[in-house]
Amino acid sequence: MAGFLDNFRWPECECIDWSERRNAIASIVAGVLFFTGWWIMIDAAVVYPKPEQMNHAFHTCGVFSTLAFFMINAVSNAQVRGDSYSDGCLGRTGARVWLFIGFMLMFGSLIASMWILFGAYVTQSKFLS
Repeated sequence: MAGFLDNFRWPECECIDWSERRNAIASIVAGVLFFTGWWIMIDAAVVYPKPEQMNHAFHTCGVFSTLAFFMINAVSNAQVRGDSYSDGCLGRTGARVWLFIGFMLMFGSLIASMWILFGAYVTQSKFLS
């Protein structure tokens, strides 16, 4: 996400320096999107409290993506490159393995959520009619 806005040209504005605040803006946008997803998931659980209306095991994807969100954000770029002042627990290799596991959890929860979307909601109406 750090290079997301590298090739995008902002309109020239002398009052705001976007280059220094790019990572902060990207982090704020990611946090707002993450908060919105949890808000919608909790609201759906409140509106449909019975398991017949919505299976509450579907929240597992959100829990694993939250775990992966914190795992990925716990590792800095300097630790992955090996430029940090302290090596941490396992050094550069450990940081890369930790980041890889975090990305695997994130993509796994994304794939599982798509499977739930299509398996439980999209194709279900075709079989009922």
